Amino acid sequence: MKRGDLAELAVGCGLGAWVAFGVLTMVVVGHDGAPLFTDASLASWSVGHRPDVAVAFVRGVTATGTGVVPFALAVLAGLVAGRTPRRRAAAVALCLVCLGAGQALRYAVVTLVARPRPPLADWATHASWWAFPSGHATTSALAAGLLVIALRIRAPHGWSVLALGIGCWGVLVGLSRVYLGVHWFTDVVGGWLFALGWLSLCLGAAARWLPERWSPEGTGPTGATDTTAP
Repeated sequence: MKRGDLAELAVGCGLGAWVAFGVLTMVVVGHDGAPLFTDASLASWSVGHRPDVAVAFVRGVTATGTGVVPFALAVLAGLVAGRTPRRRAAAVALCLVCLGAGQALRYAVVTLVARPRPPLADWATHASWWAFPSGHATTSALAAGLLVIALRIRAPHGWSVLALGIGCWGVLVGLSRVYLGVHWFTDVVGGWLFALGWLSLCLGAAARWLPERWSPEGTGPTGATDTTAP
């Protein structure tokens, strides 16, 4: 796919995700943060199905959705995407900026929406601040998306199984927040939509404005492999 086409597709996908996120946000605000759709039923099911082994496992999963792990995955994505040391360093920096800026923007949104979390009596782990959109869901989805994109760049014919595993991790982190009672399901959906929108816009910007020599294929204008560019 040409870079211009990729940029248009990514931006279109990002805008679509953010429109959906905006609609969901307005519904949340319009209902004063009350549970929506299947929120209450999923929360009730989670509280009623918590054997000790499952809770311990899910706490381990949810712990990977914040802190060091997502940033380590962003660094790994940059290392995988780059073809030379200087390109890897630049790719790592771009991935970290995408992840960090996405977290900062989400923090601003969550402060403005100020949706309360589910009742404290239902919690099976620690949580803080407001609920919508879920920080763990957003962060893990961004990290997973960056790594999937990096794998697609470097291994276009053998990336599907790894990408599926990484994507499942991102989904499990989000669902773990519902199971542990610290988020409504719509908080998690909001986090996924927010992450998809932000990641798509970052990808579109990179495809449109990065110099040609930084293209994933590593080729110059004539299609020949570029081995001299830093």
